[in-house]
Amino acid sequence: MLGGSVFAGLFAAAFLAATIVPFSSEIVLATALTTSGQPWTALIAVATVGNVLGSIVNWYLGRALASEKAARIIRVKRENLARAESWYHRWGRWSLLLSWAPVIGDPLTVVAGFLREPLWFFIPVVIVAKTGRYLAVAAITAGLI
Repeated sequence: MLGGSVFAGLFAAAFLAATIVPFSSEIVLATALTTSGQPWTALIAVATVGNVLGSIVNWYLGRALASEKAARIIRVKRENLARAESWYHRWGRWSLLLSWAPVIGDPLTVVAGFLREPLWFFIPVVIVAKTGRYLAVAAITAGLI
């Protein structure tokens, strides 16, 4: 059962780290990689799934903030939102490749929801970004980098 608790703890840490809750999952992953005896591929997969699901929560939070009522409360004019959405879809959507980054990554996923980035585009790009980060953590932990 210890393996299951390692995976559950890693999943929870990765999920929380991707939401607006300030938390770091890299230390949890590095610890699991060095002490759990579990396959590194499974640990990275669990961390990635948890982190991507947390980012999807952020996306939905952004979508909720973009509702008509919320837009009135935060005083966003529809024409300004439409202009920002157009610019974002043309130039900014690839900023999601930085969704792995500390400080800026989580807000980027909220903004993507706010600016109505389609989930069909959001999810694969965020998976690439989050997997890359966890592969880098694994490589650093193993002394490969």
